[in-house]
Amino acid sequence: MGNKNMSNREVCDLIFVDYATKKPFLNLDFANVTTTELTGESVFACGGKGHPKRVQFAGERGGTITIETQIQTVKLWQLITGGSLEKSAKFVTRTEAIVGADGTVTLTDAPVAGTAVVYADGDDCGTELACTVADRVITLTDAPAEGSGVIVYYMKEVTEGVQKISIKSTSFPKNFTVYGDTVMKTEDDEVLPYRLVAAKCAPQSNMSLSFSNNGDPGSLTITCDLMADQDDSILDLILIGE
Repeated sequence: MGNKNMSNREVCDLIFVDYATKKPFLNLDFANVTTTELTGESVFACGGKGHPKRVQFAGERGGTITIETQIQTVKLWQLITGGSLEKSAKFVTRTEAIVGADGTVTLTDAPVAGTAVVYADGDDCGTELACTVADRVITLTDAPAEGSGVIVYYMKEVTEGVQKISIKSTSFPKNFTVYGDTVMKTEDDEVLPYRLVAAKCAPQSNMSLSFSNNGDPGSLTITCDLMADQDDSILDLILIGE
């Protein structure tokens, strides 16, 4: 294959493998940018007039893998946060309803006990209307006229089709071995497979989720710190010739 001049203009697909169990955790094949940076520190022994540098010492080898993606998955959030994946969730919801002839309002689902709060239409989050709740039916104590509008806030619990990442102050990301896959193109128009192996890396616990109704789709940036494994390996760069 020789020492060929080559260049890259393609993202790197990444496979994250749990460092402890050696089991695949996430196939990240939807990134837009993947950047690998190696870092180190140099210190020098100096001596003589003018305090020139005489001997160089290198150390603190490390680096980062940075991933930019406009595609997100729950598994990706779990990788970054170290949060646990749960199958049920509770959240406050708001609905507008009409008062029936008997002064009742029927919801589409049952509120969590003690969480329903009712306001008259036009007085959202104003004066609370007294009521009692039985399953999905709210009975207003001093009900407005039949056909009047009301606004109901209540806690809803969902147990079907839910994926919830629960992040606590004690949640920390796992360590991973990362396998990267891209291609390099030579001056002779050869396309050569290029692989990288990050022996041990830890996702940083920084995540910014942006929601906007204009501009480009929201983007997420993940940064992983490179560390040495038990064999002192940090990063392998592999070019496969034809």
